[in-house]
Amino acid sequence: MPNPTERAIFLQAVEEENLSDRLTYLDAACGDDADLRASVDALLAAHDAPAKLLDHPIGTDRSRLPSLPLLSDAGELLGTQVGPYTLKEQIGQGGFGLVFVAEQEEPVQRKVALKIVKPGLGSREVIARFEAERQAVALMNHPNIAQIFDAGVATNGRPYFAMELVRGLPVVDFCNQLRLSIPQRLELMIDVCSAVHHAHQKGIIHRDLKPSNVMVTLHDGKPVAKVIDFGVAKALSGKLTDKTVYTSFLAMIGTPLYMSPEQAEMSGLDIDTRSDVFSLGVILYELLAGRTPFDRERLDSAGLDELRRIIREEEPPRPSVRLSTCGKILTTIADQRRVDPRGLATVMQGDLDWIVMKSLDKDRSRRYDSAAALAVEIRRYLDGKPIQARPPSTLYRIQKYARRHRVAFLTTMLVGITMVVGTAASLWQMSRAIDERNAKDAALRQATRAQSEAIAAKQKVEQFAEDLVRANELVVSGQAHADAGRWTNALQDFEAAVSMQPAYYLPRVQRAQLYTRIGLWPEAGSDYAIAMNKGVSTAEPQWWGVPALFLYTADKAAFRDISEQRRAAVFQDADHPQWMLVRDLTVSGELAPAVDYGQLALMTERWLQTPELEGRPKPPEFDARPNRPPPNPGPRQPGMHSPANRFPGQPPHGPRRDRFGQAAPADIGPLCLRQYIAGLALLRASDFDAAIHMLKNAEKDPHWPAKYLVHAPLALAHYRQGNIQLASQALERSDAGIKEWLSASQDRPQLSMQAPWFDLLEGLLINREAWQAIRGTSSPLASQLDQLRAASKNLINGSQP
Repeated sequence: MPNPTERAIFLQAVEEENLSDRLTYLDAACGDDADLRASVDALLAAHDAPAKLLDHPIGTDRSRLPSLPLLSDAGELLGTQVGPYTLKEQIGQGGFGLVFVAEQEEPVQRKVALKIVKPGLGSREVIARFEAERQAVALMNHPNIAQIFDAGVATNGRPYFAMELVRGLPVVDFCNQLRLSIPQRLELMIDVCSAVHHAHQKGIIHRDLKPSNVMVTLHDGKPVAKVIDFGVAKALSGKLTDKTVYTSFLAMIGTPLYMSPEQAEMSGLDIDTRSDVFSLGVILYELLAGRTPFDRERLDSAGLDELRRIIREEEPPRPSVRLSTCGKILTTIADQRRVDPRGLATVMQGDLDWIVMKSLDKDRSRRYDSAAALAVEIRRYLDGKPIQARPPSTLYRIQKYARRHRVAFLTTMLVGITMVVGTAASLWQMSRAIDERNAKDAALRQATRAQSEAIAAKQKVEQFAEDLVRANELVVSGQAHADAGRWTNALQDFEAAVSMQPAYYLPRVQRAQLYTRIGLWPEAGSDYAIAMNKGVSTAEPQWWGVPALFLYTADKAAFRDISEQRRAAVFQDADHPQWMLVRDLTVSGELAPAVDYGQLALMTERWLQTPELEGRPKPPEFDARPNRPPPNPGPRQPGMHSPANRFPGQPPHGPRRDRFGQAAPADIGPLCLRQYIAGLALLRASDFDAAIHMLKNAEKDPHWPAKYLVHAPLALAHYRQGNIQLASQALERSDAGIKEWLSASQDRPQLSMQAPWFDLLEGLLINREAWQAIRGTSSPLASQLDQLRAASKNLINGSQP
């Protein structure tokens, strides 16, 4: 390195695996120093050199490969130069390779593990296969796989790998020496599975996974596993050694203790990635139980055929069962895992047993599909989640037993079938007798149940009739109490009737009328809405003013429904004056259903020109304003008390009242009331001049106690014309008139509803609309409404004066 800064930048850049992150770091570290950047880039290119080897493979033409000289002693290689590497010491050997610690001086100074073909095994076939596998292994890049730095052929024609030097211990020895707990061992195993899965994705099958090929070392106090010798088993062939078994035709490759059944089969069956999954299962078995599935001594002493039979046919015991045969060493095994010896087998039982045994299944289709699937399963166990592995089903075990003991199984099956057939015949006859008895019992139960249901239905009908009669009696009693001014008693009777017959509309309507009379409008609105939902007709006079009530209580759905009924009734019988229905439609011009107000206004003007028929019922009329002496009518004028000029329901000698003391309803009222309604229709039709004229005519009648109603509509009409001064004056008169009625009602609430309750409610609604339009704010009458409501509550509680 030319200087320490260059070395530090190079080492840090090597740690950045992501190319974009590396380039960002180099830009920041080198800055504008082009020479420094070029030097670091050259070092990084040399470090990544294995990728270039694939562009110039060796051994493609096997006929040109030289025959290798045979060396009698591997020690002769120490100190020699192999490519850019100097061999320093031998650290291991496999069936066909020697492993040395080697030093590299250029372009990077480092120590590597260099694996080279053993002296004496140099043939063109070995070199060609070694070279092909070397190219495949160079493709792998995983933090838990020993990295391939370089590959080539020595001057003597011998192929070699230059790999990451891993100074560590085999995974089992490492875990035992550091006394790693079972969760720590499982975490380490997840890393190993991840590395093996990465190799499988690159098309490489290890075929000789064992603890000595999984080295573990500590990096910053954390165990890091490195898988070594990937792919060497596929690249080499030759003599059987004490470490790894090979046949002359590569029919059996691997270490017997860790070998999968298909490797031991020596048949035409392809070896796939699930063979490595089996070997991973053996390593996991040893990490957990401290022993391999089969005894090492037994396999060492067995012949080749017996060894293959054991691997292919014998089922190993579960890890928890294997621990029970450990004897005196059980204490050592438990201590190495930081578990009490008496609880070690219990820890293994269940999920860990089934994870390991699924990995070791003789049928590879029942193993985990990949090393990644095994890692996911281990992670699920560590996270306390349900695992996918399950014990073999009973059917699966029977099938395996039947294949091993065909004759005994068939004999047992024949005897069993004979017994089953005989027993089935007896049971069939018995079941027929039982079915007949059960059918009779079921018929009897059904008849008894039908009789009970009929009795219950009869009792229910009788109870309903009794409740209906009683509810009607309570309604009549409540009406009598109301006529006598006993409000609390009346309300109690109505509530009892409602509770007794919730689906009966009459008690709710009567209670709603009581509420409207004493000014409890929200309660009345609720009762009217429920009664309307039960299908009761709203064409009766007791429903006059209810749309205004729904509008006041913000029940928009109920307001739209009843307004639609009003609209249909008015326009279907346009020749018959229906003033109160028109009044309900004009209380608001926004929320009502689509109404042709222009046509409605023309209709009311035509009705005003139609002479009244003698003898028709008249709408309610009132004596005078509450708590005020009736106005002095002055000199009697001709026609003042003619039917056309009387207030609704007023007979020649006084008003006609309903059961609540309210004026009797009808559909034709006095001229001033009809003019007021026509003025509202003209206002909603935006004919403001005609509306003002009509409303002023209505106000002229000196005997109309509710003439304050015209002021709010007049204010709206003047405002729509742009005359703000007249609008404000009319609005002030509306406030004064309503305040006077509210004050009187608060003083004597029991008399406040002698006039139709909807007059005051309608006045409040249109006053509120005028305030919002003219002043842009809410009406200030809310506090007086609260006081009126409190006074009405006192009536119900029996504390009225």
